[in-house]
Amino acid sequence: QVRMVESGGGSVQAGGSLTLSCALSGYTHDSYCAGWFRESPGKRREAVARVWTRGGSSYYADAVKGRFTFSHDRATKTLILQMNNLERDDASTYYCAARIPPYCSSDDQDYNYWGHGIEVTVSS
Repeated sequence: QVRMVESGGGSVQAGGSLTLSCALSGYTHDSYCAGWFRESPGKRREAVARVWTRGGSSYYADAVKGRFTFSHDRATKTLILQMNNLERDDASTYYCAARIPPYCSSDDQDYNYWGHGIEVTVSS
């Protein structure tokens, strides 16, 4: 059974940093599209960042470019979202997700596995 479990959320002041981690287990291949999404009340879930784990360029939403960095450890299947210079608009529930091959996507409907979500609160 494939599981994804997020950790590292919490509350931070604007301008601060948080690191989100996601542990993927039960997935037997090392090739997949890994993504981070976020969803706020009244808003559609949106892609924050994604990467193909076998190489290739990363994608970042315009709103987070230059502030967020997505990395992954292929051996442990751990996904890391480093969030710096956080803004009030970054407050949301963040989800990690994985999509099986053959291609990567920013559409949440294309993803096969999801974490349960983790809260990020940003105060002024």
